Amino acid sequence: MAESLGRGNEAQSQWARVRARLRTEFGDAAYRSWLRNMSLHTIEDGCVKIAVPTRFLRDWVAGHYADRIRSLWNAENGDVANVEILVIGAAAEEAPEPQVREAPTRESAESADDKNISAPLDPRFTFDNFVVGKPNELAHAAARRVAESQVGPNRSVPFNPLFLYGGVGLGKTHLMHAIAWHIRTHDPKRRVIYLSAEKFMYQFIRALRFKDTMAFKAQFRSVDVLMIDDVQFISGKDTTQEEFFHTFNALVDQNRQIVISADKSPTDLEGMEERMRSRLGWGLVADVHPTTYELRLGILQSKAENSRATVPPKVLEFLAHRITSNVRELEGALNRIYAHTQLVGREVTLESSAEVLHDLLRANDRRVTIDEIQKRVAEHYNIRLADMHSARRARAVARPRQVAMYLCKQLTPRSLPEIGRKFGGRDHTTVMHAVRKIEELRASDRVMAEDIELLRRMLET
Repeated sequence: MAESLGRGNEAQSQWARVRARLRTEFGDAAYRSWLRNMSLHTIEDGCVKIAVPTRFLRDWVAGHYADRIRSLWNAENGDVANVEILVIGAAAEEAPEPQVREAPTRESAESADDKNISAPLDPRFTFDNFVVGKPNELAHAAARRVAESQVGPNRSVPFNPLFLYGGVGLGKTHLMHAIAWHIRTHDPKRRVIYLSAEKFMYQFIRALRFKDTMAFKAQFRSVDVLMIDDVQFISGKDTTQEEFFHTFNALVDQNRQIVISADKSPTDLEGMEERMRSRLGWGLVADVHPTTYELRLGILQSKAENSRATVPPKVLEFLAHRITSNVRELEGALNRIYAHTQLVGREVTLESSAEVLHDLLRANDRRVTIDEIQKRVAEHYNIRLADMHSARRARAVARPRQVAMYLCKQLTPRSLPEIGRKFGGRDHTTVMHAVRKIEELRASDRVMAEDIELLRRMLET
């Protein structure tokens, strides 16, 4: 039967003396870090049960201090032969009236802290909403494998860490959120912490300031999945790197999954210690390449399908061609078009879209060359680039060639003879004829007018 542990009983007096001896023997720093959060739970059949708030703290105290605690207790009470360390909630420094109770489940004792420290997950960033293309197919497949391997009866760690890298707005954060959503949806009991490297550093500095590094270590080293976004932020920050290094090793040793993202590969992270770069490259390094036109168009089409507003296909094609910097900017452009349509009530057209996005398009502008025009027009009309220079007169080839000449006259400072030479050495009069012909067709043929407008907006500076 457990002894009653009221405020004034002998057991509490004995516990107070044991704690005082521990503080004297191991010093204030060790006491604050490792022993302060212990509380007396019960004494039963010669076994003293001591409560601590986390599994990590339990393992550390049991491995480093349990024998000495047992010796001190035995000196106080000869009937004590064993000491057991339990994980029970957030044990207070002093526990005047402990009661016998079962330890709470992991999720009830720890998940609240995880949710407080984790960054919020964007509900849009799931695997279902991620558009896959050649630039991101490896990163997507790896992220999916990690997420699926962390749930179900046959959990495993396929590669540790998974390191995702690439430029801004290419989908790294989307994939990390998708991993976290998948795990939390399919196995809510799994402990997942997702946060930026900046917040990791902030939490660590806060722990140092309040002399509470033990709680910090316990929280981060006892998770099932740790996800750190933008790890390049801690480059050059030696103290934070040191703590992250030890956290990384502790989790790997326990076979816990780590997912990291950065703007560069591990070997290219300047200001990062060599041992840290080596650790980050241990598992699978997957880069997210800049988007292709096809992928950008697929992303826009997917987003448009989930919206109530109607956007003509030619507008989507125009955006996919003109905004090439990153996906975030691409989606922002589409959102601006939606907002303008809803607020002003105008139909979405190429002209209205260009007007709404004039500043964004200007930032993505580039100087157009004759070669670029020929390439773009050939792709648009599905003819060979060589046909731009050939002597073929078939209408399926001649008309696109005239369109290209017209655009060269409109969009470049080149003279008619210069343009003619770039089209297989043709005379300047041939270029003049092409310009007049396309101008006539623009006025009488709606399809031709739309083609010219689309091509011009894709290419113009």
